[in-house]
Amino acid sequence: MDMQLYLRLMNTLGQMRQHERWTRSQLEAYQAESLRRLREYVYARSPFYQRFHKGLFDRPFRDLPVLTQALVMENYDDLVTDRAIHLDEVRSHMANDRDGKKFRNHYWVAATSGSTGQPAVFLFNRGEWAVVVATLGRVREWAGWATSLNHMLHRMPVALLASGSPWHLSAQMTETLNSLMGRFMPMRVFDVSWPRGELVQQLNDWQPHMVSGYASTLGILAEEQLAGRLRIHAHFITPDSKVLTEETRRRIEQTWGHAPFNVYWATASGNLASERSDHTGLYLFEDNAIFEVVDEKYHPVPAGVYGDKLLITVLSSRTQPLIRYELNDRVRIAADTGNLNLPFRRIDGIQGRTD
Repeated sequence: MDMQLYLRLMNTLGQMRQHERWTRSQLEAYQAESLRRLREYVYARSPFYQRFHKGLFDRPFRDLPVLTQALVMENYDDLVTDRAIHLDEVRSHMANDRDGKKFRNHYWVAATSGSTGQPAVFLFNRGEWAVVVATLGRVREWAGWATSLNHMLHRMPVALLASGSPWHLSAQMTETLNSLMGRFMPMRVFDVSWPRGELVQQLNDWQPHMVSGYASTLGILAEEQLAGRLRIHAHFITPDSKVLTEETRRRIEQTWGHAPFNVYWATASGNLASERSDHTGLYLFEDNAIFEVVDEKYHPVPAGVYGDKLLITVLSSRTQPLIRYELNDRVRIAADTGNLNLPFRRIDGIQGRTD
C-alpha cells in the first residue's frame, strides 16, 4: 500500500468537501490564485510554454492561445516540466509493460483510445494522481456511496465497463484503488469489447454493488437484465464517457430501481463533472479546473447556449501542464445555478464525448 498516496488522497478529498461549501466569489479567488501559481511554475520549467506564451506571461488568461491534443503530442518533450521525460521512452514503457505499471516507478500513465488519431499520453506524479483519484471519490460521494454504512461493513465489489487496455484511465484507477482499499471495495475492469455473453457471465460471477462505464454498454446490460440473462443487484450506477440519453436513463432506473448518476470525464484530467441528487445536470468540478465553453473561433458563448468546444485548464497539473486545453465536446452551461447551494456551475446539455 502506498501510504503517501493514501494520505494525499484523504487530504484532497477533505479539501474538496470544504470547497463545496464555498461561495462563488471564494471559488473564483481560489481559481485565480491557483492559475497564478500554475503559470509561474510552467514558465520557469517548460520550454514549450516559454515559446507558446512568449510575450504573454503577464497577459490575461483568455489572451493565451489554445492548446490542442496535436500540439501536446508534437511538443511532448518540451512541454513536460521534468526534463528527463522523453515521449519515446514513455511509449516504449507502454509497449513493453502490459500490467500498467508506473513509468520509472514514479509517474502514472494514462492514454486515450486514439479514436481521433494517434493516442494522447498523459503522466501524473503522486500529488496529481491523488487529485485524479479524489475526483472519483467525489463522484461516489455525490452518488450516495459515502452515506451507505454498508460499504464500511461489507465487501462491495465495483465493476468498471471500459477498454481492456492497461493504460486506460479506468484501469489505472482500478489498480490504485484496489491497492488502497480493495479489501472493502474490490474493483475490476470489464472489457466492453468482450462478446456480450462473456461480459454477462463475468458480471454474474462478480456481482457488483456499483457499476460504472459507457452509457451505451449500460443500456445493453439493462436489456440483458430485463431478459433474465444478467442477474446483478447494482445499487449505484454511474454512466460516463458517452452521452446518457433519456431513454437509457429510464431503462437503467426501470431495470435496477435506482436513478443513475451521470459522470463526465477526460483522460487528461480525470472526472470533470457529475450529477448530484437533483439529477438536473452535471456540476463542474471548478475547484480542479477552469472551464471555458467557446464557439469554433474560441470566443466564449453565454450560458444556455451550446459551444463548439470546451477548454479546460487543469489547476493541479505540473508534470504535463494543460492550459486552455481543447476538448471537442459541445456542452451547454445551465442558465440558472441549480438548487443545491453549490458554488459550481452546471452542465445541462452535452453532445459528443471526451477521450
